[in-house]
Amino acid sequence: MTQRDFPLIFELSRPGRVAVAAPEADVPDVPLEQIVEPSLVRRDPADLPEVSEPDLVRHYTRLSQRNYAIDVGFYPLGSCTMKYNPKVNEDAARLPGFARLHPNVPDDLAQGALQLLWELEQMLCEISGMDRVTFQPAAGAHGELTALMMIRAYHEDRGDRRTRVIVPDSAHGTNPASAAMCGYTVVTVPSDRRGNIDVDALRQVADASVAALMLTNPNTLGLFEERIVEVAEIVHGCGALLYLDGANFNAVLGVTRPGDQGFDVMHMNVHKTFSTPHGGGGPGAGPVAVKAFLAPYLPVPTVERDGDRFRLDYARPKAIGRVRAFHGNFGVLVRAYAYLRAYGPLLRQVSEAAVVNANYLLTRLREYFDVPYDRPCMHEFVLSGRRQKAQHGVRTLDIAKRLLDYGYHAPTIYFPLIVDEAIMIEPAETESRQTLDAFADALIQVAEECARDPETVRTAPHRTVVARLDEVAAARHPNLRWRGPVRAASTR
Repeated sequence: MTQRDFPLIFELSRPGRVAVAAPEADVPDVPLEQIVEPSLVRRDPADLPEVSEPDLVRHYTRLSQRNYAIDVGFYPLGSCTMKYNPKVNEDAARLPGFARLHPNVPDDLAQGALQLLWELEQMLCEISGMDRVTFQPAAGAHGELTALMMIRAYHEDRGDRRTRVIVPDSAHGTNPASAAMCGYTVVTVPSDRRGNIDVDALRQVADASVAALMLTNPNTLGLFEERIVEVAEIVHGCGALLYLDGANFNAVLGVTRPGDQGFDVMHMNVHKTFSTPHGGGGPGAGPVAVKAFLAPYLPVPTVERDGDRFRLDYARPKAIGRVRAFHGNFGVLVRAYAYLRAYGPLLRQVSEAAVVNANYLLTRLREYFDVPYDRPCMHEFVLSGRRQKAQHGVRTLDIAKRLLDYGYHAPTIYFPLIVDEAIMIEPAETESRQTLDAFADALIQVAEECARDPETVRTAPHRTVVARLDEVAAARHPNLRWRGPVRAASTR
């Protein structure tokens, strides 16, 4: 066995080997069938591995060392911020008063948690320029759906039936999906030569059938919409609402507020913007903030303050109902609260550092890759590997795989879809110049290898535990579980 190839824990199993020895019971044995419905008692022992404690610890420690994480190295994952996640916020989320609070506890016994939610709502309103917030959505896409449900309720409440939602071609893929799930027909508007939404094209499709425009700002190209005020005027001019996909909110914190730009409703990925490690797909939280005229449609319950007391308000006749149990992922909200209490006055500095870092990297890499929309970026930017593909037959996927050999997590690739051979990079605000330079040096070396030794790049990675996977086979024939030898048929 080597560090590169070790067995599954099931393959370590030996009959009778245990990791924990329980003391002899000091109470009489009771047949399981006396306390559990007999039909629910399994007939055969579960196929669980039988290993010693050292084997168990070593196995999972080795597995953990195969993971790449923000605590291990630089994480240039564009459009999905792996930003600063202070460890002290983990302690806050694990305080027994929060972590062990039963979600059905009466309001009187949950005053601390309700106060936290109420105060977090005030902070998010101040930052976003909105008036009310719901914390129920579990993540960003869920927030999109919740917002669109409120937009639909708003129009229907006014007797105004609208059928279409406008989405730019640079949008996150969840935007058109959320609109379609909400029953709307999606209308796509192209980007212009500078990477903004094409205002002339928007003007042509904006009519009385449009319920909303879903816009990301800064957009997925890492660019701030230069004509956002004009965009808001066009959308409102036809009676539609302006929705912000707040996935890139961390680029403008303390600098500008969506509510002041003309947005009526937005979701925030607080797990990205305000501290929660997000690798591996969760947990998340996607609070939705609205202007006052949309507040009646917020999901129930909302958190209200009566003097020094806090309560849940269910008496909201125009609410769209619940979109999730209780208040979503409460632990993520605790981390966001702790982050904002610590860094609130410094939010502008956080955003400015993120923007400076992104532009520094862009400047270092501009010579070696194509830049489809070459202007100052916000917290992220998009390169193109089309030069490497056309001249050397090396795809962006190959470049991303080769970066693994240099010890880096790969950036987002092939997104946004409007950029050929896209490479999206987001350095985040906390990385040092030395870290940025080391990453830039690695990417430049890969670019030079594309010309000097393209086969090495095309066959990468070469230094990782697992070589390049057959992604088609993995998708079509997934092998996700261990299957042991067939047991003898049960005699019961």
